[in-house]
Amino acid sequence: MKKFKDMSPVARTAATATGVVVVMGALAWAAVPFYNWFCSVTGYGGTTMLADGESEIVLDREILVRFSAAVADDMPWRFRAVEPEMRISIGETGLAFYEATNMSDKPIAGTAAYNVAPYAAGEFFDKIECFCFTLQVLQPGETVLMPVSFYVDPEMVNHREAKYINAITLNYTFYESPMPADNLQAGLQGGAAAPLTSDETVAIQN
Repeated sequence: MKKFKDMSPVARTAATATGVVVVMGALAWAAVPFYNWFCSVTGYGGTTMLADGESEIVLDREILVRFSAAVADDMPWRFRAVEPEMRISIGETGLAFYEATNMSDKPIAGTAAYNVAPYAAGEFFDKIECFCFTLQVLQPGETVLMPVSFYVDPEMVNHREAKYINAITLNYTFYESPMPADNLQAGLQGGAAAPLTSDETVAIQN
């Protein structure tokens, strides 16, 4: 096998590109929190943005928002959107709920990866509060409702591509995450794992 320095310029470029793809793939699937942070900062892959508060402008134009839910193959949760879609004005604050149930016989921690489609809408879909910002821990058989509040930035109507968007789909996929130490210890002692406190909550995204 040729060493990297002995490769032709074309071969070196191909090898470098392949390496980048492999590294980004590893970040996406093996380090969901970091990937969420990276995408939220860059808007990569249709990832939504984080807002400090509600929009000060509400337009006289509506947009359809659809809600999609999925879990990884090895994630023993049932996860769904309570309402499949809603229609809101651009700039108006929307509130949607997702429902998750731990179908296993042990506490499970989960982290939600997310994006929107079409990708051009990502930088204009602003979340105010979301369950995806923190690690979620469900006890065996537990069902919880998880809210997400958001708005579509009015600046979208000035974007050369995004201004033609009439519908946005918000996608979430839950992946199993390492159990926080306090919850894990409680399980080993035979007791129910304590719910996360505000100090114990693991921040996934700034």
